[in-house]
Amino acid sequence: MFAAACGSGGGVATGASSPASSSSSGVTELQVTGQAGAKPTVAFPSKVVETSSYKVLTPGTTGEAAKLGASVIANFTVFTWDGKENKIAGSTYDEGGPQVITLNEQVPEILRKGFAETKGGGRFMSVVAKDALPAEQQAQAPAGQSQVFVVDVVGVPQDKAAKGTAVDPGVEGVKVENPGGDTAPKLTTKTKKKAPEKLVTETVIKGTGPEVKSGQSILVQYAGKIWGSDVEFDSSWSRGAQPIMFQIGTGKVIKGWDQGLVGVPVGSRVLLSIPPDLGYGKAGSGDKIKGTDTLVFLVDVLGAY
Repeated sequence: MFAAACGSGGGVATGASSPASSSSSGVTELQVTGQAGAKPTVAFPSKVVETSSYKVLTPGTTGEAAKLGASVIANFTVFTWDGKENKIAGSTYDEGGPQVITLNEQVPEILRKGFAETKGGGRFMSVVAKDALPAEQQAQAPAGQSQVFVVDVVGVPQDKAAKGTAVDPGVEGVKVENPGGDTAPKLTTKTKKKAPEKLVTETVIKGTGPEVKSGQSILVQYAGKIWGSDVEFDSSWSRGAQPIMFQIGTGKVIKGWDQGLVGVPVGSRVLLSIPPDLGYGKAGSGDKIKGTDTLVFLVDVLGAY
């Protein structure tokens, strides 16, 4: 949702995108009410400001601010400032939980500046106008409107992998190698052993954090393979080791994840063997997963929010 709300989803901001937070232009015309950590309300003037700017409303006190290349956990609400309806384009407060955002070059610079000055518990807002888009995309941007982001920073995760003493999960036919540090573990599912008929949840590394609760959004790294073939059908590790976030225990993911990850301590590495009825069912998924396949996941639970 964050990428979609950014419009083009990329580009380095130009022109008016470099003001300091204390000398912003468009954001001074806006009035934000509500505390950080709750869905905000914004009062808009009728005249739209079509230059980008940002302002830190509450700097926050938890942890460190996010740097370029980091992942940051944040709630955000986006408005389309057109001087008329000024509708909400989207809000994580309506989606059920925060999202993880990777602060790469695809995030407009004017937003990266706000993240760079805001720690966990803080809030900033930003006017993202067409001058925040690459030059070749500015001509396609709608005239007479800007996007307004109100961003509540939850925190900046420090680990990319579960840390601690690893043990053999004890599932015959499955092998897990744990190199330690932030290095990706290796999951092997090449076997002639019959797959378990029921859900199997085994701890490889036991975390020391609080237990995951149903309804929370969890931050994870994972690898998924098909039992017996060792075919990898999905992996966050293979996509640059960028963790993903989703709500757990509420039907947003397959049943095997909802049932297997609720109650797991944060910081854990867990092996899941998921039978078809708790996976994608008889229909399977895509070209790789058939309706009869048992799925094996190795999941690092890095946070719960």
